[in-house]
Amino acid sequence: MGTAFIILLVLGFFILMSSFFTVKQQSSVIIERFGKFHSVRNSGLQLKIPVVDRLAGRVNLKIQQLDVIIETKTKDNVFIKMKVSVQFKVIQEKVYDAFYKLEYPHDQITAYVFDVVRAEVPKLKLDDVFERKDDIAIAVKRELNEAMTTYGYDIINTLVTDIDPDIQVKNAMNRINAADREKTAAEFEAESSRIRIVAKAKAEAESKRLQGQGIADQRREIARGLVESVEVLNNVGINSQEASALIVVTQHYDTLQAIGADANSNLILLPNSPQAGSDMLNNMVASFTASNQVGEMMKKNNKKVVKPKPIQPQSGYEDDILPESGQ
Repeated sequence: MGTAFIILLVLGFFILMSSFFTVKQQSSVIIERFGKFHSVRNSGLQLKIPVVDRLAGRVNLKIQQLDVIIETKTKDNVFIKMKVSVQFKVIQEKVYDAFYKLEYPHDQITAYVFDVVRAEVPKLKLDDVFERKDDIAIAVKRELNEAMTTYGYDIINTLVTDIDPDIQVKNAMNRINAADREKTAAEFEAESSRIRIVAKAKAEAESKRLQGQGIADQRREIARGLVESVEVLNNVGINSQEASALIVVTQHYDTLQAIGADANSNLILLPNSPQAGSDMLNNMVASFTASNQVGEMMKKNNKKVVKPKPIQPQSGYEDDILPESGQ
């Protein structure tokens, strides 16, 4: 009698303990009584009738994410793979619908995502798919909300997280982009070269203008120096011809000195004999004298005036003319 009582007492204790159960935060538990839905229990310590009631299942109330990878084609016949992330949760007031109406909610959501994406993407070209991926995500969310709310699911957000065209298409796009950038770089380089050429031409023009001005100033000063040199030589009794010849000979010897100072010069000045200077001086004086004489003769010839002879009347001409007789 004592042993049986102890067994019943221990059995009753286990039955009593099995009547209590706990539900975690952000989750719900479905209680069935004799196989039929009885109630939904939320977080905390809960009580059920042993043997009569049972835990049919637990429903997660947290936000969940489902990643769906879809292969489809665009309007310009480019096949792409898209990754759509769907964030959803079970509506707490519709735990019964979420648990009993859908056995595989992930498959249901995946089917709707496939249907919407394959209806929207073929309307767009590849470039438009990248630009309007948010519109695709909004269309997916709209369709899912309309369909899944009936089953107790709330679609929080849908995101198009990846668009992956075929590898050959990506290579072609990269080549197009690289060619476009090379074209832009070539245009900038051409413009830069043009600016450099124009600037160089302006600089050369300004340099030549300044060089010309410098040469003109140099020649002006040389002429002024020659005039002064001739005046000085005239003052000591040397005429202009001899002075000019002397200046030319002096410049000749200066040139020889400048050539001799350059060790790497290959210039040969002809004639280059010792008496070349004196011969040059004599020839120049003679030529200046001859030119002066020619000039004087031309002036004398121009001063001569040729007087015209008077016209004489022919002999007997006056006799042929008879005076008028009065009639």
